[in-house]
Amino acid sequence: MARASWRGRIEAARDARVQASRSRVRRTVSHRDGARCELDGRTLLNFCGNDYLGLGQHFGVVTALQDAAAREGAGGLASHLVCGHHALHTQLEQALADWLEAPRALLFGSGFLANLAVVQALLDDDGLCVQDRLNHASLIDAARLTGCRLRRYPHADAEGALRQLRAEPQAMAMLVTDSVFSMDGDVAPLRELALVARVQQALFYVDEAHGVGVTGPDGRGSVSEAGLTSAQVPLRLVTLGKALGGYGAAVVGDADLIAHLEETARPYLYTTALPPAQAAAALASVALARREAWRREKLVQLVARFRTRAAIHGLDLLPSDTPIQPVMCGESARAVAMAQALEQAGYWVAPIRAPTVPEGRARLRVTLSALHGPSDVDSLVDALAQARDRTTPSGFNDSATVSA
Repeated sequence: MARASWRGRIEAARDARVQASRSRVRRTVSHRDGARCELDGRTLLNFCGNDYLGLGQHFGVVTALQDAAAREGAGGLASHLVCGHHALHTQLEQALADWLEAPRALLFGSGFLANLAVVQALLDDDGLCVQDRLNHASLIDAARLTGCRLRRYPHADAEGALRQLRAEPQAMAMLVTDSVFSMDGDVAPLRELALVARVQQALFYVDEAHGVGVTGPDGRGSVSEAGLTSAQVPLRLVTLGKALGGYGAAVVGDADLIAHLEETARPYLYTTALPPAQAAAALASVALARREAWRREKLVQLVARFRTRAAIHGLDLLPSDTPIQPVMCGESARAVAMAQALEQAGYWVAPIRAPTVPEGRARLRVTLSALHGPSDVDSLVDALAQARDRTTPSGFNDSATVSA
């Protein structure tokens, strides 16, 4: 009997994606200028990035990166525990810990690596990881790759989390949630979940990728907004690549847990350190995020404006007070068609489809930034309404011009 063909398998998978309007094609940006991107020779107003505070091209951030690169070079050279840990890394870890009122912080190359590191270093085959059903893929994959038992509770359901933990009272357990959910834009019930974790003696880990810099007092995130401390939330993920406009991530929290990660987490031990120049850029971003509260205030105003105008047009929104504003489309083909209509009108908005979201729950994921102006928001909502009215899902075939 002949062995199955890899080529046949991937061709069949590709054909299935095309039939289901799930094809994804990488797009190439030739130039960025604030909220605008040059794409295929056209300039589009970008409403699908995560530069919430508009710091990605800030003069002070770019200057910090360039100065550090001129002095220290472009790369990280080695892992942190060999010779890759630089004084700039230490300064950034201290700055993050101070900002977020946590004992310690530990840098990672990305949020995906950081989430894998936390779960892998703290749980084994006998452990239990209880997660919100809508958690980011990196958290789900972290539990699966670790080999622990993964149990998922209904979205934002603290009682569901309690039931899952009660079912295995003897297991070493972690309770894990996003703070701001990346595809819905809503916020987890963190106070209720913290109580569940305390009662069930589970370690509570919160992924603040879309929270820190945007929500909470001084931008400290949703954990701080909920009035919780590092004693109640021993570990939090902070990304450097969203509100802070750079690259990389950190885990902040309990000093003993951070020390354990530093010595045992494979995604920390066996990868090259973040380039010192990136750490310098992040240091500048942290200072700006703490000092310039007007950026968060502007976001609040833009979110309110978007939702008010969308309601006038009858657009189907999810309940979200964050810069992530999903516009529901239903079928994947309709989401793709609307995204293409928006692009023709000069707006870049990503269509989000299964398997990223459930079948029949496709949407346009609009993200707002302090770089946008009120007129940008108004014109986008008008274009969204026109795209909805002009597109139908019937007979539409996915196109290679849409990436997400």
